[in-house]
Amino acid sequence: MPHNVVIFGEMLWDCMPSGAVPGGAPMNVTLNLHQLGLNSRLISAIGNDKDGQKLIEFLQTFDLPVDLVQINQEHETSTVLVNDDDPENIKYTVVSPVAWDFIQWNTDMDEAVKTSDAFVFGTLGVRNIKSLTTLLKLLHHKTLRIFDANFRPPFYDFEIIESLLGFTDILKINEDELEIFADYFDIEPSVKSVCGYLDQHYQMDLICVTQGSKGALIYKGGNIISHEGFKVKVADSIGAGDAFLSGFIKTFLENQPLDKVLDFACKLGAFVASKKGGTPRYGIGDVNSLN
Repeated sequence: MPHNVVIFGEMLWDCMPSGAVPGGAPMNVTLNLHQLGLNSRLISAIGNDKDGQKLIEFLQTFDLPVDLVQINQEHETSTVLVNDDDPENIKYTVVSPVAWDFIQWNTDMDEAVKTSDAFVFGTLGVRNIKSLTTLLKLLHHKTLRIFDANFRPPFYDFEIIESLLGFTDILKINEDELEIFADYFDIEPSVKSVCGYLDQHYQMDLICVTQGSKGALIYKGGNIISHEGFKVKVADSIGAGDAFLSGFIKTFLENQPLDKVLDFACKLGAFVASKKGGTPRYGIGDVNSLN
């Protein structure tokens, strides 16, 4: 049977010079996992507005369940201003406050997380105390808890991050986030130093570090498995890290060897980077066509 994964956080419109496209890391991961054949459900919120309705309609074109997406009557659907002048280094301006800042706990989402095979969360979706309080309640369930750091300055707080790390089984960060961790904990900005520190103090199962076009690595118990990535013509980097995480989750839950997990995660990340936008439609065969 397909694995069940619940994802918590933002869903939004990425407003690019060429037009608005659906986005948000949690929504991207949810859609990728769905296309990979997993049962994925998104906990989020939209406003009672046309932008929110269009997001719901977009998700429904994928036949994705939207029962855990709340409609907030007081706040608008989220929008993000995107600067894509450098396709490999996209910059974002996130409007605040928005509907997903006020996700309210309920028994349906609690049961969904409790019975899931994995629960994915990040930092942006809990920049507001309301959504943070909801997430902290859900993190007490002993499913596989995957923390996708996804720092978006100025919307992260290390007091909150340290609290979330205490619930983390698997941490996914990128090179920039590794340096931010190193600066905060005042340690050498190297993979071995930062991952070793986090592993020692928070007792994680493993840590993934994405390195853009240079691939990615997995740190586990002092050992490092690395992958040089796949060379593609980059259309834009929007959603590439989300695709990597989705590929990782799929293969990890299948109990594949970590080198195979990393290979498929890198392959899916590269495939999405070769397409415009963060949620292209694809099948496993399209991804595996990369060499």
